[in-house]
Amino acid sequence: MNAPETSPLRALDLLYDRLANDERYDLARPGYSAQKVSFSIVLHPDGSLSAIQDERDASGKKPLARLLTLPGQAKPPGQGLNPCFLWDNSAYLLGYKTDDEKPERTAKAFAAFRERHLALESTVADPGFSAVCAFLRAWTPARALEHKIQLDDFAATGFGVFRLVGERCYVHDRPTIAAYWSKASLAADPDATRGQCLITGDTDQPLAQLIEPAIKGVSGAQSSGAKIISFNCDSFTSYRPEHKDAQALVSPISQSSAFRHATALNALLAGPQSRLHRVQIGDATTVFWTGAPTVTEGFLAAFFEGNTPESESVAQDETLRARLGTFFEVLRSGGGRALDRLTDDASTPFYVLGLSPNAARLSVRFWHAGTLGSLVDHLRDHYDALRIVRPPGPQNPEFPAAWQLLRQTGRESKDISPLLAGPFLRAVLTGTPYPATLASAVLARIRADRDLSYLRAAILKAFLNRNHDQQIPMSLDATRPEPAYRLGRLFAALEKTQEDALPGINATIRDRFYSAASATPSTVFPRLLRTYQHHLTKAAGERGIGLKVNRERLVQEICAGLADMPAHLGLEGQSLFALGYYHQRQSFFAKSDDATTEAQPAA
Repeated sequence: MNAPETSPLRALDLLYDRLANDERYDLARPGYSAQKVSFSIVLHPDGSLSAIQDERDASGKKPLARLLTLPGQAKPPGQGLNPCFLWDNSAYLLGYKTDDEKPERTAKAFAAFRERHLALESTVADPGFSAVCAFLRAWTPARALEHKIQLDDFAATGFGVFRLVGERCYVHDRPTIAAYWSKASLAADPDATRGQCLITGDTDQPLAQLIEPAIKGVSGAQSSGAKIISFNCDSFTSYRPEHKDAQALVSPISQSSAFRHATALNALLAGPQSRLHRVQIGDATTVFWTGAPTVTEGFLAAFFEGNTPESESVAQDETLRARLGTFFEVLRSGGGRALDRLTDDASTPFYVLGLSPNAARLSVRFWHAGTLGSLVDHLRDHYDALRIVRPPGPQNPEFPAAWQLLRQTGRESKDISPLLAGPFLRAVLTGTPYPATLASAVLARIRADRDLSYLRAAILKAFLNRNHDQQIPMSLDATRPEPAYRLGRLFAALEKTQEDALPGINATIRDRFYSAASATPSTVFPRLLRTYQHHLTKAAGERGIGLKVNRERLVQEICAGLADMPAHLGLEGQSLFALGYYHQRQSFFAKSDDATTEAQPAA
């Protein structure tokens, strides 16, 4: 297996060949693009109108435009007139627009569409094309009002195409017309600037002035599409600014490679198989693929979304459930070397690309190229670092998804830092240290809402083990000497005593003192220890002398390892404090055969 490509555009360029040979992806061939079609104009052979027909897919709850492969690229934005070839919106096709505020421009759009096609009639020389031309000659925009109900219903959005009565294919799909368009679109532009393509390295190639098609399917970007590569200021085209194609010279990419990499990326983002390749991580729309077809590629999206073999979303797919189950076993034990259990080659290249919106452009948030085996090995290491005593319940997954972990850093999803998702995913995929902002954001959320959940504790454990070479175990370690860890345990013991003394209490010391106790222990713990004695006496009266003896033994054991009370705890210390607190709390509630027996402290 070849080594992974290190350039995202080169990897996407090569991916085009693979997807073009897979009919499931319905990849557009050169000169074509996928567009949303909502209506068709049905003509008689003489060009007279038969009907304006709804072409939307009505199989779901709401009719949706169909995605069809049409000649040409997406309509460029702007105020100029830009008629497409045998397809367009209702303004160009019929001279009609719902709630039209500029009827003069709509009339000019129809005239431009008519002129383009009439000029090509003798060149194309096809009866179907001639029928369209006859329709355009005879049609007047005023006649559109006779079909206002249909046009306002299903032609207000999406594009329209032409079809002849009695034919199943559209006019643009007729063999003669398809052959004409393929020849015309692939013909080299004699005026195009030529040079070496940065993606393929090929020389003397016609360079693309604009990268087409536009990239669609990135969350938050313009629905009409956005660009990865584009320039709109003089400072960006200062290299040979006098040249007519100065923009193409700044980032020279051949027209062929521009189409190939953009089309392949659109297939991953918004194509018929996008569910297998696309996930949302923070603000980044993330796509991934393998260098060759693999079994793993078919279920990774479900895994990255946080699904398990028990998830309702995969319950009806026995194959997916079985493969997820096998993958979980691979992560628990074998790692990349066990991929043969899924019949995959560990040396297969694997790619991850994260894209974020930036007005009409896209930012590459992160890019990773590796092998399938290294991916699984790093995922296994990541989950080993996260592994901590886990309460039961679906809200506490064994293999939490990246978005579930990032969600612990913000009050809402929109509060997650856009600068965190990329470095975090890079750390997961490469086995490098986690960003320090991950731990600091989690600690901030713990202080804000006084909730130290399983996922937050797991993040802090992974951060300490990987970034600070700590050896934090899964569960309570009563022998750990660090003052911060012991103070966290002590805080948990004091809180549990308060709860035993005052059953059903609405707010514990965690709600009032956790932030101060975890940051400046010396200012808080003396007061808490004085209150503890009162709570302990009351709890003994409620629960019996055995509780008092066990709890006092635990507190003394914790305090015996504290030489002094730190005045301040930094990021590492606050993380240890949180883990000590979490471990001690979980040990209190560890279930035994006698559900009323309190877990005993380790000797």
